[in-house]
Amino acid sequence: MTAVEVVDIMRDGIWVLIKVAGPAMIVSLVIGIAISLFQALTQLQEPTLTFVPKILAIFGTLILTMPFMIGTMISFMEQIASRIAGLQ
Repeated sequence: MTAVEVVDIMRDGIWVLIKVAGPAMIVSLVIGIAISLFQALTQLQEPTLTFVPKILAIFGTLILTMPFMIGTMISFMEQIASRIAGLQ
């Protein structure tokens, strides 16, 4: 296996990571900004106010995007397995 192939596999792995973690991270960012804006407008500075909405939103996002996430990871694993099988 050459260095170019290793870098290619690493690049594909990073893209899979971004695809799988991206939706939950974006939802967390949007909910966090919305709650921060609400806290700034109402001057309600309760530190625990952000946790419950974020947890519920991330949980819902993970449930909705689970088929996409599993499909992406299975596809990547099949690609890696075919490269391993091609080495022999």
